[in-house]
Parts: sequence; C-alpha cells; structure tokens
Amino acid sequence: MATTAQATRTIMERFPAGAPRGSWPAEAYAAAQRAQGINAQVVMDLHTDHFLVVTDTTTQ
Repeated sequence: MATTAQATRTIMERFPAGAPRGSWPAEAYAAAQRAQGINAQVVMDLHTDHFLVVTDTTTQ
C-alpha cells in the first residue's frame, strides 16, 4: 500500500502590495527566514492585493 504525504501551506506574514517603488518588504522578510533555515516563499494573493510569505509543511 502506497502512502502519500500532504503538503499544507502556512502563512507567516502579509505585506500590502503598495510598497514604495524599489522596496520589497515581503522578499526581505522571506530572505531573513531562509537565512534561519526556514523554507519561506513569497506568493501574491490577488483577492486581497497582498504579498504572502508562506512556508510548506508536509504531513503524513
């Protein structure tokens, strides 16, 4: 019998998309998290017009 792992996404932080030109607070936050060993990624939530910093966790 094969088992499958299920990935869930956890939102770590939200940033409004209207940051000043040349400012990337979501990317900076995600980079700081990655420096600490957390696999953080930035995704765009089009419905709320926010950048989300998320991490994937795998459950079995």
